[in-house]
Amino acid sequence: MSGEVDSIESILEKHVPAGELSEVYRILYGKLPSSLPLAPEVEERAEKENYQVKSYKMTAAAEETRPPRVVKIGLIQNKIVEPTDAPIQQQITGLFDRVGSMIENAAAAGTNIICLQEAWTMPFAFCTREKDPWTQFAESAEHGPSTQFLSQLASKHRLVIISPILERDEEHGEVLWNTAVVIDHTGKVLGKSRKNHIPRVGDFNESTYYLEGNTGHKVFQTIFGKVAINICYGRHHPPNWMMYGVNGAEVVFNPSATVGALSEPMWPIEARNAAIANSYFTCAINRVGTEHFPREFTSADGKPAHKDFGHFYGSSYVAAPDGSRTPGLSRIRDGLLITEVDLNLCRQIKDKWGFRMTQRLDLYAASLADAIKLDYKPDVVS
Repeated sequence: MSGEVDSIESILEKHVPAGELSEVYRILYGKLPSSLPLAPEVEERAEKENYQVKSYKMTAAAEETRPPRVVKIGLIQNKIVEPTDAPIQQQITGLFDRVGSMIENAAAAGTNIICLQEAWTMPFAFCTREKDPWTQFAESAEHGPSTQFLSQLASKHRLVIISPILERDEEHGEVLWNTAVVIDHTGKVLGKSRKNHIPRVGDFNESTYYLEGNTGHKVFQTIFGKVAINICYGRHHPPNWMMYGVNGAEVVFNPSATVGALSEPMWPIEARNAAIANSYFTCAINRVGTEHFPREFTSADGKPAHKDFGHFYGSSYVAAPDGSRTPGLSRIRDGLLITEVDLNLCRQIKDKWGFRMTQRLDLYAASLADAIKLDYKPDVVS
């Protein structure tokens, strides 16, 4: 990570005069969220365990007929703990210890819903195209080790936890999926959502391991609101975001693993744009660090073989349906982002902007039904 900057915010705060900084943030981020005070012990634990903790509050207007629907969301980004050539169980245990402690601290701060990063239990080894040892990290979504581990934390603290893993589907030929497991506040597995879009770009060789998911656009009713998960590459597909909104999502999480050389200019835009277009909150989570693998691999682009994927740039953030967003977490450090939101803002923005009312699903459905036909001709007038 030598030479990597901490965050865009750190650069702005260093070089923009204090009197102009708030206006710069307003232009970049919309209505600025207010700081959310944290208990000293939460900040002290984060400092002791060497990770960043940030907290913000995103409000809605007071209503006469509905009470506020305030929910605290926690996003966790982290590096792998052990080297990629360490014994598998040692790697998993290291991540359980690290992330488990961060979850405990989030719970101490009053968090209600926590989402972890894509494939949080392992290195993001899909660049290597090697099956062994990486497929050994796969586990059952319903009763695998990470689900059992997080279920205990969920029931202990009344948390909803979203756990993105490499799934081994024991009921259907033991095939692999990229899956997010949703665990409710009682520790019960509420369901799972699989990755709808699989990349074939650069070192993202994921189709060597798993293909497009088959769970559709599920929305999960929790005691804290309706949540959905658009895993990683699905953020590049606006209709994917749209369908979670059609199904009533109020918060859509985008657990990811993406590197700076490929996607960083897109990162601040896509989840935020989805929040605007679909009148819900979005949460973008990305891992951090550079993961080195034992053997070289190529990117099929004529460049030299290499042993790392590149720098995972973190920068996790929350975006609101009014177009505002929080500052991002660090590009180089583990971090916990806690954001208090009022879900009433979703309906308020639907009423104000009318995006859902003017959406024209009927028009899109008819056009798309034609477009998938073998004899389709593009509607081009010449």
